[in-house]
Amino acid sequence: MTAPAADLPTLTVSRFDLERLERLLDRVGGGGNLDLLRQELDRAEVVEPCDVPPDVVTMNSQVRVRDEATGEESDLRLVFPAASDAEKGAVSILAPIGSALLGLRVGAVIKWPMPDGRTRQIRIVAVPYQPEAAGELHL
Repeated sequence: MTAPAADLPTLTVSRFDLERLERLLDRVGGGGNLDLLRQELDRAEVVEPCDVPPDVVTMNSQVRVRDEATGEESDLRLVFPAASDAEKGAVSILAPIGSALLGLRVGAVIKWPMPDGRTRQIRIVAVPYQPEAAGELHL
């Protein structure tokens, strides 16, 4: 069951990211987390890349998150599937955490189910690198 729209955090997605993600979803089909990603994209505010606030998680952003239960912080990079590498913290947009991070701002808290049945809650602490803020609009 999904939360009512009023309970969900606002999402901001660049037009370039939206176009690339729609092409990706057209290629890979649907089901499970892919349908959830589609729902997230449908509710996002779409803006031009130059208008994305610097504290928003976009594709290829470096994101610092904190586990709310343990206080442990880690750095992740939100990437397209071909660039994913768990050992290097490169998280695919098609992974549940990747879909959950896209479009959120610093300070947002997200929850997602873990494979073992637990729910993990993390807070976005910082976006140390965002392509749009760095002027790299076509990554």
